[in-house]
Amino acid sequence: MSVRPLLLLDVDGPLNPYRARFLRHRGYVTHRLRPADWSARQVPGSRRLRRGLRVRLHPAHGARLLALPYDLVWATAWMHEANDMIAPGLGLPEDLPVIEWTRLFARDPDGLFWKTRQVVEWADGRPFVWVDDLITGLDVRHVADSHPGPALLLPVDPRRGLREYDFARLERWARSL
Repeated sequence: MSVRPLLLLDVDGPLNPYRARFLRHRGYVTHRLRPADWSARQVPGSRRLRRGLRVRLHPAHGARLLALPYDLVWATAWMHEANDMIAPGLGLPEDLPVIEWTRLFARDPDGLFWKTRQVVEWADGRPFVWVDDLITGLDVRHVADSHPGPALLLPVDPRRGLREYDFARLERWARSL
């Protein structure tokens, strides 16, 4: 029996290219969302609080992700809210597994990205691709040294989000296993 590799997805950067200036011509749709802890992160009465968090999603990305030979998993600070708020805008199932971060935004003593250790722990030896905009070479080396199975860390530019070549690379990597 073959086990499909995991595709661990961050939202902000890969799916929501939050640093992009112009995306309308590329098929992105802007959503105004209010995560449960949004008000705690904003100054009460501020304009951003009233309007909500701007999230730009490409509706076609959901079908593209589902067509890949992976088991999709949310690896985002949105955690379960990704199923509630992000999945509908992409056409993804609203019950995808979620990595529940126990050390959300915690500083790592070795300088790793705060998600890296828990990603390795959560994957538990399974082959995986992790798509995120904050992956560094230090994280790549740590995963290579501490994860017993195949792994690909795919950094995505937060000004561009997932692009055609990223989808092609995801397809090639899964087929190479």
